[in-house]
Amino acid sequence: MTADADDIGSNNSFNPTFDSILAARFSRRALLKGAVGVASTVIMGGALSACGGGDGDNNDDKLELGFSAIAKSVADALTVPAGYTATALYRLGDPINAATLDYSNNGTESGASFAARAGDHHDGMHFFGMTAAGAYDRNASDRGLLVMNHENITQVFLHANGPTTVNGVRTVADEVIKEMNCHGVSVIEVARAGGTFAYSKTSAYNRRITTFTEMALSGPAAGSNALKTKFSPDGTKTRGTVNNCANGYTPWGTYLTCEENYAGYFKRSSTDNLNRTAPEVAGLNRNGITQGAAGSYNWTTATPADAADTSFSRWDATKLGTSTDGTDDFRNVANTFGWVVEIDPFNATSTPRKRTAMGRMGHEGAWPAPAVAGRPLVYYMGDDSRGEYIYKFVSTANWDPADVNGGLAAGDKYLNAGKLFVARFGTDGAGTWLELSLGVNGINAQSAVYPFAEAADILVQTRLAADIAGATKMDRPEWAAVDPRNGNIYVTLTNNSQRGSVAQPLDAANPRYYADPKGSATQRGNNNGHIIRMAPAGGDHTATAFTWDVYLFGAQAHADVAANEADHQANVNLSGLVDSNDFSSPDGLWFSQATPGLLWIETDDGAYTDVTNCMLLAALPGTVNDGAPVTIANKAAPQGTGGAAVDVSVTTKMGLKPTNNTLRRFLVGPAGCELTGVAETPDGKALFVQIQHPGENTTVAQLASGAFESHWPQGGAARPRSSTVVITRNDGGKIGLV
Repeated sequence: MTADADDIGSNNSFNPTFDSILAARFSRRALLKGAVGVASTVIMGGALSACGGGDGDNNDDKLELGFSAIAKSVADALTVPAGYTATALYRLGDPINAATLDYSNNGTESGASFAARAGDHHDGMHFFGMTAAGAYDRNASDRGLLVMNHENITQVFLHANGPTTVNGVRTVADEVIKEMNCHGVSVIEVARAGGTFAYSKTSAYNRRITTFTEMALSGPAAGSNALKTKFSPDGTKTRGTVNNCANGYTPWGTYLTCEENYAGYFKRSSTDNLNRTAPEVAGLNRNGITQGAAGSYNWTTATPADAADTSFSRWDATKLGTSTDGTDDFRNVANTFGWVVEIDPFNATSTPRKRTAMGRMGHEGAWPAPAVAGRPLVYYMGDDSRGEYIYKFVSTANWDPADVNGGLAAGDKYLNAGKLFVARFGTDGAGTWLELSLGVNGINAQSAVYPFAEAADILVQTRLAADIAGATKMDRPEWAAVDPRNGNIYVTLTNNSQRGSVAQPLDAANPRYYADPKGSATQRGNNNGHIIRMAPAGGDHTATAFTWDVYLFGAQAHADVAANEADHQANVNLSGLVDSNDFSSPDGLWFSQATPGLLWIETDDGAYTDVTNCMLLAALPGTVNDGAPVTIANKAAPQGTGGAAVDVSVTTKMGLKPTNNTLRRFLVGPAGCELTGVAETPDGKALFVQIQHPGENTTVAQLASGAFESHWPQGGAARPRSSTVVITRNDGGKIGLV
């Protein structure tokens, strides 16, 4: 994806990750072996295939996975276990009202029509059950509003012949309008009839929120100088939301969409630094908006029909005006992105609100701890880029269940005031939440990194504040999920090609570096990622202390068998994964609310796609500290220095290794896709997952020949479409269990 800066990173701080790295060597671990061959059902584009099955182990007294593991596959098909059905529910271009025609899927629809069509790159989502009267009901399963993000676009498939560009200039403005409308959020009404779900094309709740939708800036940073633009001279509003990746939800029934890699959409001239103050340049660079950037899709080069229309020019963050406060240009426009945005799905005319109290970063999502009456609300957030941090927000107001169905007014109460924290992981399995406030942890106006003069500065430049506080650089923090049984917090660390470098050395929370040959190239770093988990002190999510361990290390099952001893490949499959559950690059997470203890894990992988397409796994995890310390032997060459590889051993805490019953592959997606976005009905009998960008590696030349990487979900010669899939069990039971 052109605008996806996940694996670029802009954290050049030299925060110490840990005080020491213990010297020891790690002996090779024997692989767990065996998987029973069984049959699986291939849905929407394939035939029956063989796959590995469960071994009957049950290390959980209450739950047992009730399906046969799906085999790894590179076929252009969506595969689920026998006894399950997967149906494409809501696809790129599908209309959300009766006036909009069905999608032709040949790139000929107008840009304006996508204000009433499904956007592209379906991502994070949530199911909001609703009553017959149209109110939020967290226990309703047969009818509800499904709200989802549209993170990005596969540009080649949106237009008849790919994008029209002449010497870097977008010459067809309608194509740019289409791309801008394909980003954002969808709200659709869904209902179950006869055991299956369908979405309504005529619901009054249906809504598209795009890069054109007006948004209110709320909370402590609203109205600050950093948010003032030509569009909003008082700094209280902006237009649109973009690169909406993961999500969150509130106990009062609203949706939280999170702006992740927004920085890539903005242009800056190659000499812009000369016209900016040193703090401005520091903030722009730290957030990845460097001078000379063209903007991912060159939206600024399109010419509007009305010369006064700034819909395209607003993506230019260059200082062009003469004002001292930015009210005559869009130099500050990028500061109005990178926020958590609250949307009321039950009020189709409401204005979404960007909640600045929750900080500005590459927000992967905002996941709640369980709401407890009389206690603050707590949200966990990942900043998805190499070497970024894990955060949490603690509301000032205490939760009152009377605020259910309170809409955006409830959001004003709970999300406009609170404290922001960033995580530091210690070598001994202890951790600390560092407060990001003026006068705390070195954050003040005298800071050499950035002069923080007011609270708004911390919220706009959250990454810089976290640098000063001394947070731990992590391997691309993505989704989080909180186990409803015990309050353990799980965070996926997708991968990091810089891990083991001088800037991002190995540490206990990010302890693995290895070489992974791929043909003539070699991937280095933490290629397959891992999942870390934390337990708040005393079970109190407002506490500033926690304990932690590594729940799982992603790996190819047989990586250690083909070990290259010179590169210490024995440190790859640390969790002892086997063919029925090996995976790479964990991304999406979701703890079932209907079945406490059941965890869904999704992958977004580029390191293992030569072996299998991305997948969804079901897990029955334990608790923090259920495993033991382990010392990992790495051979880490300081990247970028040309130096010789050196032995670096790291001791970390690792969770109990999974078995075939505590971790099992449930779904494999079509070619070129990412598995992301997961939600369920409260009764646990329908699971919604997102199939994002199938066939994304198709080129314009292949578009002309029809040789696409994928044709899913329509099959035949059709262009592929990002889609929401609903999975049900043929016997009507709960998903995933016996």
